[in-house]
Amino acid sequence: MRTFFNMPVGILTFLCISFSLNSLQAQELRVEPPNWWYGMQETKLQLLVQGDNIGSSSVEIIDHQKLGVQLVEQHQADSPNYLFIDLDLSKVKKAGAIELRFNGKGAQFPKSVDYVISDRNQDPASLIGFNSSDLVYLITPDRFSNGDTSNDIIPEMRENKIGSEEGERHGGDIQGIINHLDYLKDLGVTTIWPNPLLENDMPKYSYHGYAITDYYKVDRRFGDLKLYRQLADELRARDMKLIFDGIVNHCGLYHWWMSDLPFEDWVHYSAEKHEGTNHKRSTHWDPYASKLDHEVMQKGWFVGTMPDLNQRNPYFANYLIQNSIWWIETLGLSGIRQDTYPYPYPEFLSAWTCRIMDEYPNFNIVGEEWSYNPLLVSYWQAGKVEDLGSCLGSVMDFPNQQNLLNALTEEGDYWNSSFVKLYEGLANDFVYSDPQKLMIFMDNHDMDRVYTYLGQSSVHVKMALTYIATMRGIPQMFYGTEVLADHTGLGHQHGVIRYNFPGGFPGDKSSAKENKGLTADQADMLQYTKSLFNWRKNNPIIHTGKLMHFAPKGNTLDYYVYFRYTAEKKIMVVLNKGEAITLDLSAYKEVLNGHRAYRKALNDEDWSIAPSSITIPKGASIFEFK
Repeated sequence: MRTFFNMPVGILTFLCISFSLNSLQAQELRVEPPNWWYGMQETKLQLLVQGDNIGSSSVEIIDHQKLGVQLVEQHQADSPNYLFIDLDLSKVKKAGAIELRFNGKGAQFPKSVDYVISDRNQDPASLIGFNSSDLVYLITPDRFSNGDTSNDIIPEMRENKIGSEEGERHGGDIQGIINHLDYLKDLGVTTIWPNPLLENDMPKYSYHGYAITDYYKVDRRFGDLKLYRQLADELRARDMKLIFDGIVNHCGLYHWWMSDLPFEDWVHYSAEKHEGTNHKRSTHWDPYASKLDHEVMQKGWFVGTMPDLNQRNPYFANYLIQNSIWWIETLGLSGIRQDTYPYPYPEFLSAWTCRIMDEYPNFNIVGEEWSYNPLLVSYWQAGKVEDLGSCLGSVMDFPNQQNLLNALTEEGDYWNSSFVKLYEGLANDFVYSDPQKLMIFMDNHDMDRVYTYLGQSSVHVKMALTYIATMRGIPQMFYGTEVLADHTGLGHQHGVIRYNFPGGFPGDKSSAKENKGLTADQADMLQYTKSLFNWRKNNPIIHTGKLMHFAPKGNTLDYYVYFRYTAEKKIMVVLNKGEAITLDLSAYKEVLNGHRAYRKALNDEDWSIAPSSITIPKGASIFEFK
């Protein structure tokens, strides 16, 4: 600083003019990733540079600060407006900036841009992934809370209005999530999973975030990168975690590169002539599947506004892997939920997951394989298929979700309905490499709300909540479940399911956060959810204890008993759909094994000597034994 301010005026003026020219030239170039870090496990970095005729130029590195960045190679693309640059950062030991200077023919050259290499934002070992000790709270940001009305409308964006229709933007944003963090922590939430917050500059129906038009830019209607970082920091300050909703299978039709693709094979097919995917994910391992069906599954567009990405292009594969690393390092994430997991190429998914886990050994990634067959879901989990080489820690337990809802809605039948399906379904855990890492849930942003599905029965919702709170795995709850979110009679469209969170928007007559204007049933469910998950948070036996369940009994098989246990403590859970029953505790001596002190959980009851039998009312009951 002293040297700078003591410079002669002429030199200072020259430097200021040079900096201004460099800034103007830099605005003509897009460089991604926009910055990087030294000290990473992988010391190679590949930059995508986009600008008019940049492909015809040669690049040199001006290392003014002697960082030690090495230029390895540069690659031309099919389009003359792209250049890919390979850098080696293995010798870099300090933060700083290098100058990338592009020399070529024409008046537009040379061009120059500064590229920053930073210190690591945190020790990678300190990024602890979401796990079975957590409650994951899924949020659709546009429908959760409008904390900043000034960003509701961005005039230059393609969809520049706020509406009330199910497919329109409603105005929720990052600030709205920040405003509710204390509410969520008090609820027992330890981790939030917002649907994608990146730019979706599409003409309509992109409030959900899955049609990305810039992989390095926060959608301005949600906020900006500074606010996204603030959200991550605010969560850490509360000892809470953040999951990033990733999409490597497709982008939005109006993504900036769609008007000028780097390579002809950057995406599968074209906007004018494309085929939709057949969704036949089983073709990955079906020994009888045709090559045609397998190809259509992987190359077909998910929908007509979402081009399918070709991860077999090595430059694109690097781009997507580095993008995920960039967001993890920038925000200090605790996990990624990867959308439409089986649709990209399996070899890419293995490279992507393993690169992340090599860099962040305590991280976690959950993949969405929406199948009710556990054989199909388990295929992707790390350690299951050796040849696949997957490093995916967690998968979403759709089979268990279906069995849970069936158990709560179907009549009892000895062979194939009611709690028998739930009981038999858990027996399939042997197909998973690590069942404890499965993400379990009642519903999500693509499904009917659990209260609606269960016929507006708060008793059944409490049983479902209790199940995901006490079963093996990582529980995930969709926002609003705690106040009985409901769309009965309003349809089943995604935009209806993802309803406005009460109290999150100007003019709302009720508020979950303030606990006002709620019906008696809503207020009761809110309190039950809070008691249940705060109790869970403080009971490690639920996080890591063993599981034992007993075959459903009774004339109609209306109740189900299971235990989470260690040598020191046992927790008994009873789900009862029928009338009150009397349980003989001697039937469970195999697990209770002399544990005589007991109490009913959630009610702060004192310990007492367990009777020989206990009465179980309709609904969910939890007992602790020691």
